[in-house]
Amino acid sequence: QVQLQESGPGLVKPSQTLSLTCTVSGGSITAGYYYWNWIRQPPGKGLEWMAGIASSGYTVYSSSLKSRTSISRDTSKNQFTLQLSSVTPEDTAVYYCARGLDVGSDHQKDYDYWGQGTQVTVSS
Repeated sequence: QVQLQESGPGLVKPSQTLSLTCTVSGGSITAGYYYWNWIRQPPGKGLEWMAGIASSGYTVYSSSLKSRTSISRDTSKNQFTLQLSSVTPEDTAVYYCARGLDVGSDHQKDYDYWGQGTQVTVSS
């Protein structure tokens, strides 16, 4: 059973860089043909896919967030990390990590394993 767990700060100040880590257990992030993704849900809105990193290490970004987003991984720790720079209050959301066979979808059904999510609030 694959399990994902997000970790990171609950509160970030505007203009700072948000860094979130997803720790994966029960399966290697380098195995198979999967994408390991970051997805967020702002209050009162739907899911928004942000970025994904393939088991091969190939990375893909949302065009709307690409200039501010970086995804990377630490295979020795079986973790992958999201960095989002120049945050604003509009980046306030629950951030999820999830595994999928593809990238880019905003639909829950397209991902088979999810973390529980972590609330991030951007406020001074």
